[in-house]
Amino acid sequence: MSNDKRWTPRTLAAQALGKIDPLTKAVVPPIHIATTYIRDEDNGYSSGFVYGRPDNETIREAENVLAMLEQAKAGALLFSSGMAAATAVFQALDPGDHIVAPRVMYWALRSWLMTEAKRWGLETTLCETDDLAQLRAAIQPGKTKLVWIETPSNPLWTITDIAAAAEIAHKAGARLAVDSTCASPVHTQPLLLGADVVMHAATKILNGHSDVVAGALAAGEDDAYWQRIKTIRKMQGGILGPFEAYLLMRGMRTLHLRAERQARTAMGLATRLAAHPNVARVLYPGLPQHPGHDVAARQMKDGFGFMMSIQVTGGEQAAIATAAKVELFKRATSLGGVESLIEHRASIEGAGSPCPTDLLRLSCGIEDADDMFSDLDACLKVAHR
Repeated sequence: MSNDKRWTPRTLAAQALGKIDPLTKAVVPPIHIATTYIRDEDNGYSSGFVYGRPDNETIREAENVLAMLEQAKAGALLFSSGMAAATAVFQALDPGDHIVAPRVMYWALRSWLMTEAKRWGLETTLCETDDLAQLRAAIQPGKTKLVWIETPSNPLWTITDIAAAAEIAHKAGARLAVDSTCASPVHTQPLLLGADVVMHAATKILNGHSDVVAGALAAGEDDAYWQRIKTIRKMQGGILGPFEAYLLMRGMRTLHLRAERQARTAMGLATRLAAHPNVARVLYPGLPQHPGHDVAARQMKDGFGFMMSIQVTGGEQAAIATAAKVELFKRATSLGGVESLIEHRASIEGAGSPCPTDLLRLSCGIEDADDMFSDLDACLKVAHR
């Protein structure tokens, strides 16, 4: 069944490419946890496996599912975390290379670029990547080797035109890497839009159950750069564990069901909150008034994702008070799980964060949409008394 053109990605993912265990005929693949493998009599490894640090069958199987979902010709690689995956993309560059990245992006990676990346001899320029004029101006011809974008971007949910960014990057001799964590391959396939590498914090909606920390990369071309990333994972030991890979593969089986349901819920919730008297602004690309709506409608399918932010009237105090009163939503970091989460993001990111202090970030789960709105509505009213 593996990548059979007769079947849709939804079907292939639901059956994890349909592999049947040859020993037991089980429809669920076993977890391979071995760290070492028997050599052949001629001292070779005809099985293709040598040691657990660079390779593992369970991990290969999960990577194959993700590569299918992203239509990644060069395949996919799983890492021990989203940060491990993302930083490998930058570590594969050469000292002296220049990077362009978004001003608003996942805060931990932005912090790494502004601090640790310098130790690798890398220079980074931050700009508003959704503004193509700014993106062009930030590129240093001959020196810029990587353009990194995040769309939708966390936590303001701006939208960058992937195809246009790819054209700009390639014209300057740079690669385009896309953090597509909050879109997932259900809504966006960056490689088909011209990106060279796509990254996922697989902890989030790819897994969807808040019980795995994982990262993933997928690439369109098996070139020297992709081989360098493979070597980094192998030599630095950043591979995901087999049990985590097994759980991730379980999560990807239901990805389409969850992602489409969560996107519908988010769209409905965003529409209702946009009319709420205690909400100053809703940041969600599915809303027609969102500045990036037209681009999102062009490059996203089956919805606009499960993430949004609201800016609360009454400022920071009212926002924090709202989050303090929730019952259904859970006050917790992370996103993309089946449970809905809420977070006062500026408090988490700390000094230097571009996040407004009146902003609450919402991750929409699979609960009843009316229950979710009722919870937020009651808390917003209490916070404004």
